[in-house]
Amino acid sequence: MADLLPLRTLIGEAWEDYGLIDSGGGRKLERYGRYRFIRPEPQAMWAPALPASAWDEADGEFVPASDEDGGGRWYFHRPVPAEGWPLGWCETRFTASCTPFRHLGFFPDMAPVWDWLRECTADKADPAFLNLFGYTGVGSQALAATGATVTHVDASKKSVAQARDNAALAGMAEKPIRWIVDDAGKFTAREVRRGRRYDAILLDPPKFGRGPNNERWQIEEGLAPLLADCRQLLDADSRALFLTVYAVRMSALAIGELLAQCFADLPGTVECGELAVREEARGLLLPTAIFARWSR
Repeated sequence: MADLLPLRTLIGEAWEDYGLIDSGGGRKLERYGRYRFIRPEPQAMWAPALPASAWDEADGEFVPASDEDGGGRWYFHRPVPAEGWPLGWCETRFTASCTPFRHLGFFPDMAPVWDWLRECTADKADPAFLNLFGYTGVGSQALAATGATVTHVDASKKSVAQARDNAALAGMAEKPIRWIVDDAGKFTAREVRRGRRYDAILLDPPKFGRGPNNERWQIEEGLAPLLADCRQLLDADSRALFLTVYAVRMSALAIGELLAQCFADLPGTVECGELAVREEARGLLLPTAIFARWSR
């Protein structure tokens, strides 16, 4: 039976192409390759460490709308390539760009998650991964680079096309990655009916979304049945499942208990807690998401 362990923090450190430079006053200053950007961050309630002059060097800033619908727009102080620019993490390569959704086309706080999943399957030859809500495919590259077979699923045709382009940029176009445009819940249910199995699963669901046929995703309603199906795709020889949850009023303990219940019939452990990124200016930790994970 999987045991639920105490809360923990999984920390993302800076690397060559990304770093959290400073944070405070409801904002964060980050570097993405040669560019610097300011984005809103409500959890940065403290004062910034660096002077205003350091923040003034940012190439652009995303200013949120006055409502709570997640809108807003970018304001650029210097030219930034509209088509994006190349970045990398370990073996991966991908294009970063200033999207209308305030992020840069990938989620840098996921780096320790990719590391952990790679470690969990290091003893298996040709492990099979399922990456649900795979977005632009950096996680799929990170897993495929180790020799894994990856099934990448996302409801957005545009995101999957970008994921394929990113894989080509990294020289991984011929890696065994299945690129699938589909609703995550429907795809997973079909995989259960097909009797498929995986060695590890990565889930990074949004709070709300639409499938390719206008299927409605609401995390509070869809997460439990999706996890139940994911459990059916894992067996006693499987290694791990990692779930991240962003921007919801939900406790890490809640998703930890949900995962522990789903995996009660399998050996191993369940952990839950927070993802965080370490700030370069003074080393403090900026929380980004909650997570729950099972491993054996």
